Parts: sequence; structure tokens; C-alpha cells
Amino acid sequence: MIVVKFGGHAMKDENGAFAQAIAAAQATGESVVVVHGGGPQIDAALKAKGIESSFVGGFRFTTPEIFEVVERVLANEVGPKVAQTLEQGGIKAQAMSGRTLPTLIARKKSTLVDGTAADLGQVGDVVSVDTADLLALVDKGIVPVVAPISSDENKAGLNVNADLAAAAIAGALDASALIIMTDVAGIYRNWPDESSLIDAIDAHELNEIKGSFAQGMAPKVQAALDAITGGAKAVRIIDGTDPHSFADALLSKGGTLVVA
Repeated sequence: MIVVKFGGHAMKDENGAFAQAIAAAQATGESVVVVHGGGPQIDAALKAKGIESSFVGGFRFTTPEIFEVVERVLANEVGPKVAQTLEQGGIKAQAMSGRTLPTLIARKKSTLVDGTAADLGQVGDVVSVDTADLLALVDKGIVPVVAPISSDENKAGLNVNADLAAAAIAGALDASALIIMTDVAGIYRNWPDESSLIDAIDAHELNEIKGSFAQGMAPKVQAALDAITGGAKAVRIIDGTDPHSFADALLSKGGTLVVA
């Protein structure tokens, strides 16, 4: 089982390379689950409504008004479009929200990656994953395409960072790998110095330096650690804007590899 986080600027899959790589993985007998983000699409939708949005430690501060837009864009627009793209590539796929089944149960997030206390509004940390519906789709040869929207135990909606949602799902599925597609080459030891790209690192060392990462890289680093802790065998963070990077990642090449 491979879990893929597909999002941001990596989602411009004009030439179908993403679908082709998933088809190649399936041809080897590997099952795939996709968890998608949609930051640029959410930004555009908020701008169209005249709603200002801010980030704290790499997380979008989420008011009830912003959550409504986030859920609509991810669950009703981005997810179905990703599934449609895969279908056009000959892959059976089904969009689903982590909230509606529910697959993702979360609680309100209260701290940043470095441990700093923070009020982030309706932002959640996943506390449990119900894999039943994911596995039912996979057993039918269908790729689940999951929007990272969750609920708490009282059914209140929470916005979960897509990297962290993918990590929770990868851990729950004991995935052989979590592949995080982003818009940089991997993890830089001295962000943003491109010459400091880390080829491979173990979770213990990454945990030691995680407080040094800022902005959108902080959740990705935390996601890698969470996935390993949860049971995933490895995490690879790659540049999803490179059409060949995902195929390389399936061959255990490129980006930054994080292992236990």
C-alpha cells in the first residue's frame, strides 16, 4: 500500500504523468490511496469572496466562514477533479471526504510543530482513522481520493493539513511508503538553501531538528515523523512539479527519504 499526498502546485498534471505513474504502480500489484490538498484553489475561492486568510506556523487560521469555503473547494471541486483526471488516465478512482463517512476523526489543534501554543480556529489534529471505506474501495481496484476534512467527536467540522492527514492515513494502513508531493526538491537542512537538500534521514535525527523548519515545510516534516510513528515504513518528500519525480519515487529514488 502506497499513500500519496497530492497537492498545491504539484496538481498541474497537464500531461497525465501522475496518472501514468499510479497505473505503473498498480501494474506491479501495489495499491494506492491519494490524499489531496488544494491551497491555491482555496486561496482563489477566498479571494473571490473577499475573505482574508492568514497562516500561523504553516497552518491556515480557519474561521467558520473560511472552513465552509475550504470544505466546499476540497470536497466538491478539487477531489472530484483529481478523481476525474485519474479516470481519464484509465484508473478507477472515487473522491471522498474524510468527514462524511467519517474516515478522519480529529480534535482541535492547539500547538504548532515546534510545540508553541496557538489558536488556529477550526484546524484539527487527526486522532483516529477508520480505514474500512478506504480498504473497501481498494479491494475493488478503486483509488480513493481523500479530501482532508474531518470532524471531532461532536461532528463539528475541522480543517486538517493535507500532509498530516496523509500521514495519519499512511500510518493506519501500515503503508510501505508515504509519498508527499510538494513544490520543492525535498527537505533542506538549512531552509531555503538548495545545496542543503537531505537525501536520507532517520526519524530520530529529523525530530531533533524539526523546530528549525518554518512555513509550509514545518507540517511536511511533522507529517513524515507522524507517518513513521504511526506505522508507515518510509516517507519520501519530492518535487511534484517535476513530471518524472513521482515515477522516480515509486522506484525509491529522488527527494528526501525518511525512515524509522
